[in-house]
Amino acid sequence: MLELRPGCECCDRDLPPDSREALICTFECTFCLDCARDVLGGICPNCGGGLVARPIRTPTMLAKHPASTQRVFKAEGCRPSQDAA
Repeated sequence: MLELRPGCECCDRDLPPDSREALICTFECTFCLDCARDVLGGICPNCGGGLVARPIRTPTMLAKHPASTQRVFKAEGCRPSQDAA
């Protein structure tokens, strides 16, 4: 089950569960569209994998399986990883 993390790891922008601005990698690292595109070039700085649109969970399923409230934020910001693997 996807965690649906509440914010961008780079800029800490809020990304509610129904946001179409959230992108994730296969490890569920979460970034806003602006950071993913303009800072990271579509590549996760943590694992080197691609970033894709995070699925939207329906309200009924969200009630049964709530989104995560745990924020992951890099206060120093994000930079594309040169050796993520």
